[in-house]
Parts: sequence; structure tokens; C-alpha cells
Amino acid sequence: MRARVGRTWMTVFTLAWLVIWMVQLTPLQLLLPLQLDSQVSDDGDRWVHGVVVSGLILGVGGLVGVIAGPLAGALSDRTDSAGFPGWLGGRRRVWAIGGSLGTAVCLILTGFAHRPLLVGAAWIGVSVGVAVASAAFTALIADQLPADQRGAAGAAIGSSQAAGIVIGVGAVVTLGLTVLAGYLFLAVLIAVVGAGAACLLPDPPDPRETRAALREHDPWRSLRDRDFSWMLAGRLIANIGNALGTSLFLFFLLYGLDQEKSAAEDNLLLLVVVYTIFVVIASIVSGVYSDRTGRRRIPTVVAAMVQAVSGVVICVHPTFAVTMAGAALMGVGYGAFSTVGLAFATDLLPHEEDHGRDLGIVNVAAALGQLIGPMLGAGLVAAVGGFWLLFAMAAVLSVIGGLLTMLARDKSTIAVTDVVSGR
Repeated sequence: MRARVGRTWMTVFTLAWLVIWMVQLTPLQLLLPLQLDSQVSDDGDRWVHGVVVSGLILGVGGLVGVIAGPLAGALSDRTDSAGFPGWLGGRRRVWAIGGSLGTAVCLILTGFAHRPLLVGAAWIGVSVGVAVASAAFTALIADQLPADQRGAAGAAIGSSQAAGIVIGVGAVVTLGLTVLAGYLFLAVLIAVVGAGAACLLPDPPDPRETRAALREHDPWRSLRDRDFSWMLAGRLIANIGNALGTSLFLFFLLYGLDQEKSAAEDNLLLLVVVYTIFVVIASIVSGVYSDRTGRRRIPTVVAAMVQAVSGVVICVHPTFAVTMAGAALMGVGYGAFSTVGLAFATDLLPHEEDHGRDLGIVNVAAALGQLIGPMLGAGLVAAVGGFWLLFAMAAVLSVIGGLLTMLARDKSTIAVTDVVSGR
């Protein structure tokens, strides 16, 4: 059994994820929409085109990330650190450092890009860097944490996601940073904090028996595991539902509620703060609950249903006050879903020698959902010339994600079934 880690480990781990989420979601929520809106919609009558271009860029970045994350995880599973300097020892560290520094470089390039095509190319690099670093840091959960601390690690990631948005967007808005300055600010953060955390966190070499098992096994067997596959499907679909409900908020304020640009930016920050508060609360409460009770599946499903309610209320009565309430409900649902869902996913990992790759897939299921959402949402907005279908589909997909998650048995159910069947 793995030994429990201390507060220092959790603090450094949380800081790493705080910065990872900042560099991924601050551009998604604010910098990219502003950058592309200024490049595509200067005449004021092509805002739908701006939404579509933004969604396409984020979607393509997500598709590239879905390959980069699991690939980096699989390579880290097989990394032999014998030839590296001591500070680069272990399987995960070199990938975490490389992903962090690569992300920083591509953020700078994105800031200087002056055409949508160049923005898209640079953002693909950001998506790859984030996917690589995320896969390395996520693998540490399975490598080093006992089962009764995995909910806490999930809470650290979930609350960091929410806090990362509000700190990132808040810094850009309150400091009056330009789009370029915002990208440069994020690049410095990920280079310093991301790479620094990778050096500070322990990263022991893989056991010899694990390395031997890697040499002769079916590389696709994890995806053929029934429970792991249902969990992945639910995680992907529910994250698309979340992204539909949150990623186009700026455009919704500008063109759905007809707010002025300065008011929309201020109100976006207010929405993000409300969302953040409830994500953090739900992440911590659900993480502690799941660690103490060992229950993962049912809380994850309930959280997806709460998330669905937020889309319904905004769709039915699209005002700013109702949108605030919807953001709070979305925060509760997504905070609990992401936190307990990650602990549930870690419990369901089928094969120890594939932890890095499989957690990379788990991570990408969430990240891909967050990046497919804007692309799908842009199509829904363009199809009806408004936002009602966007929030309706956010609710539908959240429900579907919860139902798919329900099909995956939790660890205790699997154990009892295996005993009864004689396995």
C-alpha cells in the first residue's frame, strides 16, 4: 500500500494545476475571443463568424491534444531516467518540464499572431504542451497516492481549475492587460511554476516488474475494459456539456444579452467568480466525502445532473440574473463531477504499468470535452442565430454523461463480482 503524502506535496501539486488551468482557460474564456473578435469582426456585423472561428481553433487544438496527452503518458510509462541528470530522474518529471516550457513558448507565439490562421497554429502548440504537462502531473496520483487521498487530489485539480479561471481572467481585466501582455503573463507563470513544481515533486523510478510487464502486453487492453470505457465516455460527454454552458459566455453577454463590451467583460469576471466559488466548495466537499465513504460513482452521476439543471434555467429565462444562478449551479455540478470523477477514474485504472497513458486518456477526455464544446457551440449558435440551443444541448449532454457514468461499476462492485465469478 502506498504511504500517505504530506501537505507540502499537495500544495506544490495544487500550484502546478492552478497554473496549468490558468494558461489553458484564461485564453479560452477571454484572450482568444477578444483577439479573434478584433481580427474578424472589426466592422461589427460579423460576430457569428468570430464565434465560429474561435470555436474551430479551440476544437482543432483539442483534437491535437487528444493525441498528445495519452502519447506523452505512454512515453512517460516507458521513460528510463538512467541517462538523465539527477534532477531529471524519474519517469514523469522530464515530460512535465518539457510540456511546461513548450506551453510557454507557444503562448508567446499566440500573443504575437496577427491573423486567425497563425493564432490557430500557435494555439495547437499550447494545447500540445498543456496535454503533455497534464499527463505527467496526473500520473503522479496513481504513482504515489493511496486510495484515501485520491479524492483530495481530485479536489486540488477541480478547485484549481475554477480558481485558475478567476485569477487569470481577473488579472487580465483588473490590471488592464492587453491581449499580448496577457499571453506573456501566462507564459512566465507556466515556465516558472510548472517547471518548478515538476522539479520539487518526488518522481521515483518505475519498479523493475512494471518495466518488464510493459514489454509484452496488449497496448489497447485498457480501452477494452468495460468499466473504464463507460467512465471515459461519460467524462467526455459531461465535459462537452459543461463547455457548452461556459465557454461562450463572453459572446452570450455581448450578443445574447446585448451588453456593451466593457460591461460584458466586467460581467464575465463576475460570472467567473460566482462559478469559481461554487466549484471550489463543491470540489472540496465532494472530495472529502468520497475519500471518507469510498463512494465515487453515485456522487459523480448526481453532479452531472446538477450541471444539467444550469443549462435548463438559462435556456428557459435568459437574463443576466438567471445566468448568475446558472453559473452557480454549473459550478456545483462540475466541481463535484470533476473531483469525484477523477478519483473514480483512478480507482478504475485496469493495469498498473499503463497508469501514465491511461490517466493521460482520462485527462484528455475532460480536456477534449472542454475544447470540443466551443466548436460544437459555435455551430449551434450559427444554426439558430442565437444561444438557446447552446444551453439546451448543454443540459442534454450533461444528462447523457451522467447516465453513461452510471454504467461503470465502482471498485467495490467489481471486487464482489470478481469473487462471485471466481476470478
